[in-house]
Amino acid sequence: MNSIDSVTLEVADPTAAARFYSGAFGLDPSRVRVRSCEAPTTGFRGFTLSLVVSQPGNVDALFAAALDAGATVLKPASKSLWGYGGVVRAPDGTIWQIATSARKDTGPVTRDVDELVLLLGVEDVRASKQFYVEQGLTVGKSFGGKYVEFATAPGTVRLSLYKRRALAKVAGVPADGTGSHRLVLSGATDPFSDPDGFAWEPTAPLTVAN
Repeated sequence: MNSIDSVTLEVADPTAAARFYSGAFGLDPSRVRVRSCEAPTTGFRGFTLSLVVSQPGNVDALFAAALDAGATVLKPASKSLWGYGGVVRAPDGTIWQIATSARKDTGPVTRDVDELVLLLGVEDVRASKQFYVEQGLTVGKSFGGKYVEFATAPGTVRLSLYKRRALAKVAGVPADGTGSHRLVLSGATDPFSDPDGFAWEPTAPLTVAN
């Protein structure tokens, strides 16, 4: 295994969730899938998904589209030391960061997404890094026990590890949470769960929610 082919969000209403992700973000359903799940979950689910775009205007366009489609604001879009971005919670409960490293617009505003990033909030970054290296992933960037970014293949979902409490702070929510992550990762692998309970399964043919 050397990359994430797709992520599956487990939601109460797959039809509504699919409509949101297509309408608000224009996401490829082969990379972000949804399926029905009623497993109990409370509080922070331990992960965020990020839409990385090329300029601030694109952040604002995606942010507005998400709110129009029913998302709620966790952190308004604003400037920071690293660029410009904000955080929303989708109607199904998934937390999304929308961000760019650019500080000004350099072209027409669009809702094009350059990169999709999954950040897993883990208890022990070093241990989780070693676990994923043993599964076949290659480390791209590593900052001690604080942050790890894996060198996943172009066109796939980029995977990063962050301390759980630090990620919750970035998302603007309390770090506490119980129950299901409501997330399944897919790749060229046999089924397994990582040290923090995030589940992986082999990539399956895409099925469309009814």
